[in-house]
Amino acid sequence: MIRIGIDLGGTKIEAVTMDPDGNIQSRQRIPTPSGYPDMVNAIASIVRNLRAETAISPGVGVGHPGSANPDSGLIRGANSTWLNGRPLKADLEHALGCEVRLSNDANCFALSEAIDGAGAGASSVFGVILGTGVGGGLVIDGKLLAGAQGIGGEWGHNPLPWPEPDEYPGPECWCGKAGCIETWLSGPGIAADRYRRTGETMTPSEILAHRKEFDRYVSRLARALAHVVNIVDPEVIVLGGGVSNTPGLAEAVEAALPAQVFNDQVSTRVRRHAHGDSSGVRGAAWLWPAN
Repeated sequence: MIRIGIDLGGTKIEAVTMDPDGNIQSRQRIPTPSGYPDMVNAIASIVRNLRAETAISPGVGVGHPGSANPDSGLIRGANSTWLNGRPLKADLEHALGCEVRLSNDANCFALSEAIDGAGAGASSVFGVILGTGVGGGLVIDGKLLAGAQGIGGEWGHNPLPWPEPDEYPGPECWCGKAGCIETWLSGPGIAADRYRRTGETMTPSEILAHRKEFDRYVSRLARALAHVVNIVDPEVIVLGGGVSNTPGLAEAVEAALPAQVFNDQVSTRVRRHAHGDSSGVRGAAWLWPAN
């Protein structure tokens, strides 16, 4: 069965067709339209074009920012705020004339990496997004754990654990709280932290190229992930997003975890993503079963 996956981002929409073995057969990318109705119509147009190329399953998988309220179906918590309060699933199904399966973009990343990526073969995988925001997704035995409220894996809006004196109460977050993990570990969070301390404007990659800054970031990431390990105890943690490409980051965090986790040993593996920027759209396609 050829699947269609859609990655709905704030700046671009990416769509792929993927075969049962996870091989990408075709790909299309367009800028994300500025208006919500235009975005829905753009996705419908892409899907029609892809279906014209080959015999494709009727369903479509879509990864998106935020999450869908399981009761109302309305999107909430999306940093692409124009999605919030919209019945995205219903609107896409009306435009496409078929069932659409939605999931948070971090969930799609986790699913892709768990099925045939850096977490392949593990029974439990926690996928981490370290990018413009911080998100996560949990896959158990090859299936996403969305949770009762549909917010499983949203660790980015927990507070940074065991804060140092200069980390408390922490920066204000767009969610209305202060000191959220996202405000420390996201790309903008890294840059803002450097600016508060030094007055310098630098990119996250420039900042993390300095050893002291790298070590500071590893400490924060290991502390944040230790809570995940203490609660979920995943076999593998996969790092994704732009910050995850920092050389040596996954290895350094794995080495730092034992000092933070409540156990006498830590066997959780920390790995960099295998599929890069394609993980989100591949995970959207994997929202459909194998046959």
